[in-house]
Amino acid sequence: MLWFDRLAGRPRLPEGGWPAQRVLITGASGGIGQALVDELAAAGARLLITGRRAEALEAAAARHPDQVTALPADLTRAEARARLVAAADRAGITMLINAAGVNRVALFTEGSDAELERLITLNLTATLQLTRALLPRLMAARQGWVITLGSTFGTLGYPGQVGYCATKFALRGFSQALRRELADTRVRVLHVSPRATRTAMNAPEVEAMNAALGNAMDSPARVAQAVRHAVERGRQEAQLGGPERLFVRLNALLPGVVDRALARQLPVIRRFLDTPETKP
Repeated sequence: MLWFDRLAGRPRLPEGGWPAQRVLITGASGGIGQALVDELAAAGARLLITGRRAEALEAAAARHPDQVTALPADLTRAEARARLVAAADRAGITMLINAAGVNRVALFTEGSDAELERLITLNLTATLQLTRALLPRLMAARQGWVITLGSTFGTLGYPGQVGYCATKFALRGFSQALRRELADTRVRVLHVSPRATRTAMNAPEVEAMNAALGNAMDSPARVAQAVRHAVERGRQEAQLGGPERLFVRLNALLPGVVDRALARQLPVIRRFLDTPETKP
């Protein structure tokens, strides 16, 4: 039987806490993924980590040699997902953290069909396929978790992030629908929405644009801490950043106000993202 917090009435980690958890982290070779490895290993969890950069995975495993197993994989390939699912089954995985993803900040008129397809395939399609393949294992656990790293841009459409927003809006809908579909099971579904985060995925012009706009940026460690705290508190949704939470609520209630606010930011965004080919 699940252990419930008496005040909140929501399921948290069962007896044994993090040391009883067997966690699969995707995207573990990236900035947020590496921070999640360190955060959850420090809490006592045993981890199976995957990503496309073997050297980063091996470095994480070396930092936590008794807790972390690394398995490089390209989640967009069916055979790689099958190997990962088999390894997760052998490890007795109880928690999946979907942290794999890519972004390309650019005006929608730029880029190629191939770049757009890559964005959708990794951020959305492969994430859904892996989650579905792992659900039997998670449903067999005393308490299973599906945790997906979304974005503020999964609730708030933003200029220069059109393709990324499309995938993150979809992941938020996926998490909400899956949570409702699994409401009568022992699997809990959590969706976490970071705001801008300082990772190597950001090009220098993106960092400069955020500075010019006054957009706060979190460290990957801050995001990892938020994920751990959201699990421990039995949350279903977690949005990082006070201003971002306000903006998201305002966008839901009065989208025209947000339209006007972002229209004022648009010249700055274009100044950093326009290329000579796209300028009028």
